[in-house]
Amino acid sequence: MEINRLDHLVLTVKDVAHTCNFYRDVLGMEVVTFGNNRKALLFGHQKINLHEKGHEIDPKAASPTCGSGDLCFIANTPVEQVLEELQAKNIAVLEGGIVERTGATGKIRSVYFRDPDNNLLEVSNYIL
Repeated sequence: MEINRLDHLVLTVKDVAHTCNFYRDVLGMEVVTFGNNRKALLFGHQKINLHEKGHEIDPKAASPTCGSGDLCFIANTPVEQVLEELQAKNIAVLEGGIVERTGATGKIRSVYFRDPDNNLLEVSNYIL
């Protein structure tokens, strides 16, 4: 077996509409409706499907829980500008600002913050 890429992942959330607004307004993702009025967040060639806690779609994770996600997004926007945008939107930034980490293919500079369900979000740029 050879895996090519991640197509989508699922987040379990308390309030789908609130989550959609956050990811659209803060991260610039596109909110799409599919299937039986389900919601997803589209970015690049991937998406995040949303399940409302208590109304998950089968099959599902064994223990779907709000706030258990830890996601890293690679941005085209310079991480300095990402930090400025988060601060302008009064989003609490963790770790004191921009930090160096290691991504899938090399070193990255990252900003950490949380979404409305307390999932940890990391927005990064690769160091060239």
